[in-house]
Amino acid sequence: MDNRESLDRPSVEIAQPVSAVDGHFPYHPNRESIPPDGYQQQLPGGPAAESSGAVNAVLQSDIGINTLLTRLKQSVASAREFAAFLKKRTTLEEEHAQGLKKICKSSHESSRRPDNRQGSYAQHYDEVISIHDRLADNGVQFALSIHQMHDDLHDLAANIERGRKQWKQTGLTAEKRVQDAEALMEKAKAKYDSLAEDYDRARTGDKQSGRVFGLKGPKSAAQHEEDLLRKTQAADSDYATKVQTAQSQRQELVSTLRPQAVHAILDLINECDAGLTLQLQKYASLNEKLLLGNGLCVSPLKGQSSDRSPRSLRDVVFQIDNTHDLNNYITSFAAKAGQRPADIKYQAHPSMGPSHQAPPTDVRSQIDHNPNTTASGAFQPAPFPESAPIPSTAQNQRPEPEHFPVQNPGGQSYDGSPHQPTFPPLGVVTGPPQLPQPQLSSPLFSQPPTPAPAMNSDLTHPELPPLRPVFGVSLEELLNRDGSAIPLVVYQCLQAVDLFGLDVEGIYRLSGSAMHISKLRAMFDNGPFLDPSQVDFRNPESFFHDVNSVAGLLKQFFRDLPDPLLTHQHFQDFIEAAHIDDEITRRDSLHAIVNSLPDPNYATLRALTLHLHRVQEHSATNRMNSGNLAICFGPTLMGTGSNIADAGWQVRVIETILHNTYQIFDDD
Repeated sequence: MDNRESLDRPSVEIAQPVSAVDGHFPYHPNRESIPPDGYQQQLPGGPAAESSGAVNAVLQSDIGINTLLTRLKQSVASAREFAAFLKKRTTLEEEHAQGLKKICKSSHESSRRPDNRQGSYAQHYDEVISIHDRLADNGVQFALSIHQMHDDLHDLAANIERGRKQWKQTGLTAEKRVQDAEALMEKAKAKYDSLAEDYDRARTGDKQSGRVFGLKGPKSAAQHEEDLLRKTQAADSDYATKVQTAQSQRQELVSTLRPQAVHAILDLINECDAGLTLQLQKYASLNEKLLLGNGLCVSPLKGQSSDRSPRSLRDVVFQIDNTHDLNNYITSFAAKAGQRPADIKYQAHPSMGPSHQAPPTDVRSQIDHNPNTTASGAFQPAPFPESAPIPSTAQNQRPEPEHFPVQNPGGQSYDGSPHQPTFPPLGVVTGPPQLPQPQLSSPLFSQPPTPAPAMNSDLTHPELPPLRPVFGVSLEELLNRDGSAIPLVVYQCLQAVDLFGLDVEGIYRLSGSAMHISKLRAMFDNGPFLDPSQVDFRNPESFFHDVNSVAGLLKQFFRDLPDPLLTHQHFQDFIEAAHIDDEITRRDSLHAIVNSLPDPNYATLRALTLHLHRVQEHSATNRMNSGNLAICFGPTLMGTGSNIADAGWQVRVIETILHNTYQIFDDD
C-alpha cells in the first residue's frame, strides 16, 4: 500500500489573526469610538503613534487581559485610598468645627457674666466670637461636602470592582479554553510524529530483527508495517481535528471574546480614573473655597465703607479701649465712695501726762540710733534678772542683728542653755505701747552663733503678716532682692538635712511638727532685723532638733512658689519626655528641658538634685531610694496639672533626673 502523499504532507500551522477583524478594540489615548480597523490601526508617525502601536501590541497578545485587570485593580485601590483619606479628613474637620462652635457658645455665655469685663472689650469680644462662629460654619460645610465625595468615590470603587471580577472571569475563561485546546493539539501532534517516524523506519526496511512479536504472536514485517500505517493514519486524523478545534477557539477569542473583554476593562479603567480625578479636582476646589471663606471672615476685602460691612479680626481687636473701660468701671462706683475719712491721729490718755504723747515715728529708722535714748527721753535700759521669764511679745524685744561666739568675762563659752539669759538688756517702755529699740552689743559680749529655740519662738509670730516675705515669692524676685540664685531657706534646709538627716529613716516622707514648721517659716519671713541670713541651721537648736520639720519646711517653700520650680511653661514638655520608653533618649530630652529653665530655677534644681542624690546614697539607712524621693517631690516641684493621670509621669520625671544626676548636672 502506498500512502506517501498522506504521510508526507507538511504539518498544519495554527492560523494567525488577520489584520482587520470586526469587533476588535485597540487602545487609543483619546478614543471616542471604536476604530473600524481593529488592532492594526496605524497612526501618523511620531511618539504618539509609536506608543499606540506598542499599546496595541500588548493588548492583542495573550497577556493583554491580565495586564488590564492588574491596572484596573490599581485604579480601584487608589480610589479606595483617597476615599479613606476623605473620611478621615471629614472626621477631623467635623470635630474641629463642632469644637469651635462649642467654645464660641461657652465663651459668648461667659462674656455676659458680671464677673467679666464689660464695655468696649465685651462688645468687640462678642464680635471676635462671631467671626470664629462663621469659621466653624465654613468648616461644617466643608466637612459635609467631602463626606459626600467620600460616599460617591466609595460607591464608584465598589461598582468598578464588581465589573472587574465579572470580566476577569469571562476573559480569563476564554483564554484558558484556547490554552487547553492548544495543549491537546500539541499532545496529538507529538503522538502523530512518533508513529510517523516508526512507520517510516518500517517502510524503508530499517529492521532490527526479522520478526516482531505482538500480543497474538510473532508478526511479519508486512504485518508490522500495515499496523503502524493504521495507527499513524488514526493519529493524523486526531491531530487534524485538534488543530481545527484550536484554530476555531483562537479565532473566536481573537475576533470576539478578547476585544469585548479589553473594551469593557478599558471602559472600567477610564471610568474609575476619571471619577477619581474629578473628585481630586473637586477636593482642590473645596479647599480653595474653605481657605478663601476663612480668609474673608478674618480679613474681609476692603470695599465700599459702610457701617454694616464686616470688619477684620485685627480691626475688631484694635478697637478695644482699655483705658476707657477702666475709667468707666471706676466711675460707676463714684456714688458709693462717700466722703474721705478723717486723718488718723494719736491721742494719749490724759493720765499719761504730756511728756509721753509722742510715739516713735519709724521703728526701723531707730535701729541706726543709740537704743539708750529716745525722742521723748522716756526709754531707759533695764536688764532682766536671770530668774525672770523672758517676755513673749515681739513688741518688747528683738534679737541682735549679728551672731558671734560669746565669751563671758570668766572665760566660759555660751552653751545656749535656756537657764542662761540669751538676750541683751531691753528697755522698759513707760509711754504708750511701741516697738523697742535694739540693744547694741557691748565690747565683752555678743550673740551666740545661732538663736536659741526660745528666742525663735518669742521673736517670730506666724500669725503676723511677713515683714520680708520669703515664702510665696518667685525665685526671680528673690534673686533680684537678695542677690542669691539659690534662696537662703533652700540652702539652710539642705545644709541641715546633709548634716543631721541623711541617716534619719523616712526623711522627706515623714511629716514634721506643724508648729515647728510654722515657726521656722516665720523665722525666714520675719528674720532677725529683717535679715534671714542671720538664721544658721548648722546648730540643731535653731530648728528645735527636729530635722523632719526642716524637710517639711523645704517642701512647703517649693509648694508655695507662684510658679513651680520646673515651671508651668515646661510642664507639658516634661510630661511628653516622660512618655519616652528608651532611657537614654528620655534622659537627653529631660536634660535639654532642664537646660532651658531660668537661671534661678536651674541653680536651685541643681542644688536640690545633688542633695537628693546624697540622700538616696544612704537609702540603706533612711529607706528613701530614688523612687520614694520622686513620689515625695514630683507634684511639689512640677505643680499639679489639669490631668490627674499626669501624677505618675511627674514621678517618672524626677526619678529619671535622680538616676542621671551627674549626667545632667556637674558635681563641682
